[in-house]
Amino acid sequence: MDQFLLYAPLIIASIALFLCFYACMRVGQFINASKGLDWDAVANITGDLATTKKTIQTLNNRLNGMHSPKLADQELMMQLMQRQPNQQMNGTIKNVGG
Repeated sequence: MDQFLLYAPLIIASIALFLCFYACMRVGQFINASKGLDWDAVANITGDLATTKKTIQTLNNRLNGMHSPKLADQELMMQLMQRQPNQQMNGTIKNVGG
């Protein structure tokens, strides 16, 4: 049991140290990769991402049927069907034509 209590923290500390060095290496690579970017390039990338996101949202809404033109047509037809009996009862409809 004494051996386990001695080696387990040593192994865990070694793994933590390795992960720390790995994270530092990744941050260094990111800094080196982004050295050449100026603020105009960052703004252009941000604008392009926003445009792409909006396009994807619009496409998803169309696929889900939220912006379906059929929905508006159906609502208009239902409103016309509901108004038609009311107009016939009032007798205000005049037939014109042959």
